[in-house]
Amino acid sequence: MLFNLKEDTIKIKNTTMDYVAFGKGTKPLVIIPGLSLNRVKGAGLSLAYMYRIFAKNYRVYVFDRKESITEGYNVRNIAEDTAYAMKAMGISGAYVFGVSQGGMIAQYLAIDYPELVEKLVIGVTLSKQNETIKSVVGSWIRFAGNHDMKSFVEDMLVKMYSPQYIKKYRILIPLMVRTSKKADLKRFVILAKACLTCDTYEELHKITCPVLVLGGKQDKVVTGEASEEIAKKLQCEIYMYDELGHAAYEEAGDFNERIYSFFEKDSSSVFF
Repeated sequence: MLFNLKEDTIKIKNTTMDYVAFGKGTKPLVIIPGLSLNRVKGAGLSLAYMYRIFAKNYRVYVFDRKESITEGYNVRNIAEDTAYAMKAMGISGAYVFGVSQGGMIAQYLAIDYPELVEKLVIGVTLSKQNETIKSVVGSWIRFAGNHDMKSFVEDMLVKMYSPQYIKKYRILIPLMVRTSKKADLKRFVILAKACLTCDTYEELHKITCPVLVLGGKQDKVVTGEASEEIAKKLQCEIYMYDELGHAAYEEAGDFNERIYSFFEKDSSSVFF
């Protein structure tokens, strides 16, 4: 099968978690995606293509959030569930990449389960709350709660993407609105609220593995400063995209190459 792709489900306590696995390498790479209306299930081929640079040297695992979630579910809970799934599948000493909310989860994973994380990359994320994320996520929660998907999609595009990207893909907004109406909005709201529970800043010193932070200077969701303060606290390597915002992981042509280079680099040569 192309990319040695596998889509499956693992039992997590009293519920399940979907995941995608691909790649022919032996080194485990865990990718934790951000907050989204979309699910991992059924997205295996697109995920494998998006992260194809890792397919030769790594066995890549992309974990979704667990199936059954309730109000009060927070990012530390998600990290616990991700750790449970990794242990159940025999994954340890993994290279971990988390983006946006996935970056929040990845921080807690490295803090609470250091044996599971060999190296860590966190992209366009934060370690403590700020007024920007409270406002942006609050708006998304309100739009989703009111089933106002047109306002949700338009606001998401403006907050996440560069003007050039929006201009190029604005024609697709009606299609995105129609697709979004099929999403589980109650689930989205619970997970969106979880973004507002991240508070790792005072625990970052517990992360002992090498870390790379990737951020966008124009980030209108978590702010570029949020990426910079994580790197400053950790005294770790950082790269900021001056002209890009929250969707730098999609827009920057070299985003995955930077992650790959960091993971392949000898730890002794990592510079701060």
